Amino acid sequence: MTAGGQAERAAAEPLSARPPSLRIKLLSALFYGVCSFLIVLVNKTLLTTYSFPSPIVLGIGQMAATIMILYVSKLNKIIHFPDFDKKIPVKLFPLPLLYVGNHISGLSSTSKLSLPMFTVLRKFTIPLTLLLETVILRKRYSLSIIVSVFAIILGALVAAGSDLAFNLEGYICVFLNDIFTAANGVYTKQKMDPKELGKYGVLFYNACFMIMPTFVISASTGDLQQATEFNQWKNVLFIIQFLLSCFLGFLLMYSTVLCSYYNSALTTAVVGAIKNVSVAYLGMIVGGDYIFSPLNFVGLNICMAGGLRYSFLTLRSQSKLQQAVDEENISLDVKS
Repeated sequence: MTAGGQAERAAAEPLSARPPSLRIKLLSALFYGVCSFLIVLVNKTLLTTYSFPSPIVLGIGQMAATIMILYVSKLNKIIHFPDFDKKIPVKLFPLPLLYVGNHISGLSSTSKLSLPMFTVLRKFTIPLTLLLETVILRKRYSLSIIVSVFAIILGALVAAGSDLAFNLEGYICVFLNDIFTAANGVYTKQKMDPKELGKYGVLFYNACFMIMPTFVISASTGDLQQATEFNQWKNVLFIIQFLLSCFLGFLLMYSTVLCSYYNSALTTAVVGAIKNVSVAYLGMIVGGDYIFSPLNFVGLNICMAGGLRYSFLTLRSQSKLQQAVDEENISLDVKS
């Protein structure tokens, strides 16, 4: 092949078809992990320490921040996503429903559970993501990964069975959050075609489609009234943390989409699991609602060990896959 032919082939090859570098994959995963860690702590402070009564209103604030930041960025040509047309809801479905379900169930479970139990029960996202990627994306996983998943499930069951601060409503919310998170990650990967909506379009239209229905639900259930009558609105520190939560909500959604875009839904779940280790142990001190028991603590550690082992296996397999792709590209270049 001539040099001119190589240049033509490179020009014809779409940018989105080129695999992202390992550095970009790691940075997007790290960005997601940091955002996820910070928002859990801020939301826990708002919903437990300040006893803010409305997770739904907090979710609406985060959606509003997402819409404003992305729209202003589009107007200033910092980012690009397509203008609205009637085909967009069809292209996105069912992502907006999964998005708002993930948002509200996550905030609700944060307010009703101690951070250690919240993070352990959130680990059920990993087996659910693995199952959905197997069914929807036709992926296959090794026996060692499956064994690690069972360790996560076993540890979570042991910890839950000896939870002295058991809250049925909190458990229901966190399991719903696991289902929504797993489905949202898998469908985001499937829907995020750069030639159509792209990562910014997915974020923007998800928030646009669901902010008004969520507002109606909040108003009709009395949730909005409780939020407006909350007695801390004159507290400057509370307002700063509320606004910080709204901004972090945007960053978390953006980092989740970015991590799923450059990696896989499973990698996003794995990074979340690694982050949960630090949140779980820190949560024994922060929040003040964790009740220690030996069996519960053993279950927590089994679950964390399984999660870390699972993360190691998954990231190692991705690293090997990236190395194989790089070697194949080098071989093709040499042959050309």
